[in-house]
Amino acid sequence: MILMSRNTCTFETHNPEETRNLARHLAPRLRRGDVIALEGDLGAGKTTFTQGLAAGLGIEEPVDSPTFTLIKEYEGGRLPLYHMDVYRLNHPTEELGWDEYFYGDGVTLVEWADRIEPMLPGELIRIEVSRHQESDVRKIRIEPPAGETERICGGLGRLDNHETAGD
Repeated sequence: MILMSRNTCTFETHNPEETRNLARHLAPRLRRGDVIALEGDLGAGKTTFTQGLAAGLGIEEPVDSPTFTLIKEYEGGRLPLYHMDVYRLNHPTEELGWDEYFYGDGVTLVEWADRIEPMLPGELIRIEVSRHQESDVRKIRIEPPAGETERICGGLGRLDNHETAGD
């Protein structure tokens, strides 16, 4: 199921593979310098989503949460993926070279991005993953930057095989 509005698109997935598949189809739409603010409660499916995104970028190495390392870099795909988990960050202004990632050559995905809101660039893709209680159903809401809804959401609900890197 997909719900589209002028500035957002919302999807419903029913299992981890559907969540990965949605992210895999999003990946070809991403460009160098895109920053994704990924939000969701513990267990909502953020890492599952990130695994699909990495696969869609052509990254073959295993992807897991960088909770204790803060940042993991994945190379070898169409674009590098900089995967951040800032849940354990003590203060949002800690200098970790944010700009090198946010304005670098790859796609940056930040889990728990609200914890470093002042450090985030103005243009970013906000994605919220929420899990329905007592089921595996996930609601995934994507809010692209102003003027980028068609690039990010346009046709994403079709999930055609020709849109997927590696299919």
